[in-house]
Amino acid sequence: MRFDVYTPLPLSVLLALISPAIGSRVAPALAARVLTAAAVVTAAATCWSLFLLAATLVGDAPPIVAEARQDGHRLAEPVPEVIGIAAGVALAVLLVSVQGAVRADRRTRRALRRLCEGHPADTELIVAASPEPQAFAIPGTPGRILVTAGMLSALQPAERRVLLAHERAHLAHRHALLVTATTLAAAANPLLRPVRGTVAFLVERWADERAADAVGDRATTARALARAALSAEHPRPACALGFTDHAVTRRIAALQTSPPPHLWPLAATVLALGALPVLGAADATDDLFRMLAGVLV
Repeated sequence: MRFDVYTPLPLSVLLALISPAIGSRVAPALAARVLTAAAVVTAAATCWSLFLLAATLVGDAPPIVAEARQDGHRLAEPVPEVIGIAAGVALAVLLVSVQGAVRADRRTRRALRRLCEGHPADTELIVAASPEPQAFAIPGTPGRILVTAGMLSALQPAERRVLLAHERAHLAHRHALLVTATTLAAAANPLLRPVRGTVAFLVERWADERAADAVGDRATTARALARAALSAEHPRPACALGFTDHAVTRRIAALQTSPPPHLWPLAATVLALGALPVLGAADATDDLFRMLAGVLV
């Protein structure tokens, strides 16, 4: 336990460092999925490791110490007491952080649902009579696409098809779930915030590629993105995936080249990296149970 319990921390840093490279070299759909899976697993392993470190304080509880001494047992000290206390405090802070992220997500989703009130249940496209150019997908059952009159007037007919195909891709592939999962993972482990940013970028790239396939023209897709970005200036709600969100310049540049390949070996390496913290936490758990068993028997 002296070493395994700490493995999620350096592996979190490593995952954060390599995530931009994965995002630029691997096909967006594959990269977004593997990075999300690795981030969620790593965040869970990190929280569990903090719990294990805090649990070592159980051995210092007065009744357990007294009973162990009466039975002639020598108490093992897997980690210094100060580390156990710090882990307990950190775990409490992270739990509050995750709770705050969940509440913020729920508030945003409620606000988005209110935008759809008054429309028939089978309405996919909602056009708002607003001169401000905005367009985003609203996740839900069913998902909706909200577009303002200002955005539609800023685009040519072919570019409007790009916009709608982009937002439909967000809904069809449940991109909001990936972004929410990595947001919660980053709340549980702040070291993973770069991964969250990469996944948010990748789902936009993923939708760009699906839109380009739908209209059959990468140049038109890039032009629609550029025109919409020049028209829109205000940020979107966190849960609503907007057409011009996240690194528009990089997305336009990517559309002017060939789609990135599905590098399965690299993707498998990321998944393996995400599994290593779980293995370390599992080994540390076994060590802690053995220690407590030795004290309590």
